[in-house]
Amino acid sequence: MHLADGVLNTPAVLATSVAAGALVVNAVRTLDNEDIPKVSLMTATFFVFALMSFPVGPSSVHPLLGGLIGIILGWQAPLAVCIGLVLQAAIFQHGGFTTLGINTIMVSVPAIIAHIFFKGAMKKKMNITAVAGVAAVISICLTVVILLTVLSLTSPTFKEVGLVLALGHLPLAAAEGVITAGAVKFLMKTRPEILSQYKID
Repeated sequence: MHLADGVLNTPAVLATSVAAGALVVNAVRTLDNEDIPKVSLMTATFFVFALMSFPVGPSSVHPLLGGLIGIILGWQAPLAVCIGLVLQAAIFQHGGFTTLGINTIMVSVPAIIAHIFFKGAMKKKMNITAVAGVAAVISICLTVVILLTVLSLTSPTFKEVGLVLALGHLPLAAAEGVITAGAVKFLMKTRPEILSQYKID
């Protein structure tokens, strides 16, 4: 899922870096002291899971847990994602620094959408576990859409690899749906305060 250095041209690097920077700045502005442990936990979770990478075409398939990150952190998700990506690039050369912007966007924007979806569903008193699973699937699907859009603009072999990438993410979407649903159910039983922003009864 991580795009490597050299994939984007200079204008694309600048544009995506500015957009990702805006998301991170907004996340920092809303950060309170009590939010730091949650952000740290989700940064570590993303860092570890996203290192389990399986090459597919010019990119790769690996767990992201964007849905879970979005549900727990909301609009602060870009901060956790960006820090995790920086550490991965610096320590393991996983991804790249010139593509830090687009990689941050690919994970954090779907995470925010998952948060918005989850929040809306909770207002309608829908089943928490099911909604969490669907939110995770939505997050993965949106990430794939962003990835394929970027590749269509940058890769001359897009038609050959696009279908492979899309199909490769189907099992991942299902797996993350199950993992996220289970994690949210567990949190509701053991640490409901982590999800207190949703005012779940």
